[in-house]
Amino acid sequence: MQRKTLFFILSLLVVLSMVLTACGGQKTTGGAADDLVSAAKAEGTLTVIALPHDWCNYGEAIETFKAKYGIEVNELNPDAGSGDEIEAIKANKDNKGPQAPDVIDVGYGFGPQLVEEKLVQPYKVSTWDSIPADSKDPDGYWYGDYYGVLAFEVNKDVVQNVPQDWSDLLKPEYKGQVALAGDPRASAQAQMSVFAAAIANGGSLDNVQAGLDFFKKVNDAGNFVPVIAKQATVASGETPVILRWDYSALADRDALAGNPNIEVVIPKSGSIAGIYIQAISAYAPHPNAAKLWMEFLYSDEGQNVWLKGYCHPIRYNDMQSRGVIPADLAAKLPKTDAPIAFPSIDQISAAKQLITDQWMSVVGADVK
Repeated sequence: MQRKTLFFILSLLVVLSMVLTACGGQKTTGGAADDLVSAAKAEGTLTVIALPHDWCNYGEAIETFKAKYGIEVNELNPDAGSGDEIEAIKANKDNKGPQAPDVIDVGYGFGPQLVEEKLVQPYKVSTWDSIPADSKDPDGYWYGDYYGVLAFEVNKDVVQNVPQDWSDLLKPEYKGQVALAGDPRASAQAQMSVFAAAIANGGSLDNVQAGLDFFKKVNDAGNFVPVIAKQATVASGETPVILRWDYSALADRDALAGNPNIEVVIPKSGSIAGIYIQAISAYAPHPNAAKLWMEFLYSDEGQNVWLKGYCHPIRYNDMQSRGVIPADLAAKLPKTDAPIAFPSIDQISAAKQLITDQWMSVVGADVK
């Protein structure tokens, strides 16, 4: 009888232990469930696209992820725009090879398109609740990752008088010097540059026609350079004045280390903030590696990697309230007294459509 009683008690303890384990959730490693880590490692590879290493400190993010989990990262077309990323998903729906992206990082305004065209799959990271509700799809199809402010990046070794506002870009002294960091027909960064110009030149969050009209004036004045500008073109003097996100401009300034001297200017009359979003391809060849990548990016560690690259991470307020943001990184964020507009996703979507449709007919500059 005693043996039966003892056996019953031991059995009860085993069952209770199993229940408590289930209620307590899965054991985790660095914020990601162990079974997800194992599944991702079994896939062995993550394919990303349009992630320049100097954009939001993605170089460190990629290397940290590789070292942390032992997963290879296949990097496609680092200079691609948001539209190019979406086309890469479409073109590789039936392709599980190295040209098929697992994850994308695109402009905020592309969110509705991703869902409507069923190009992405839902996944809610473990830090989901700390992502602001207005910066994520409620069903987890996409979620904001960081934002920046549109700025002028200027090569001071070429440009004698650094432009301080939008109107300066029309002056004859900037002939053949002003460029965008993307094609406005495909790049969210370039589209937001036009949007910012609209707000500062008589338009509004609901009227971006003024931005197209402004760039027509820049082009007609002979000041616009129809080249997709980047660090190399700024440094060489081919495009000494670029409109781009402040975090990329500041990263260039640091990387070039005075050769040439780079100045970053937030236009006096105001600018615009732009949120980017993450999503997992509906056709991802490595879905578990993709989910693990998201877990890493949205962990405190991953968010601080972005912050180190001058990007304002989407979970900033939550992390600040818990005291997990290093003071030196917070101090590096750009500060300005100029008004900064934060458009809604509907406003960005409407602006994107107008700019894409009318850039060539109004401005007439084939950016390549």
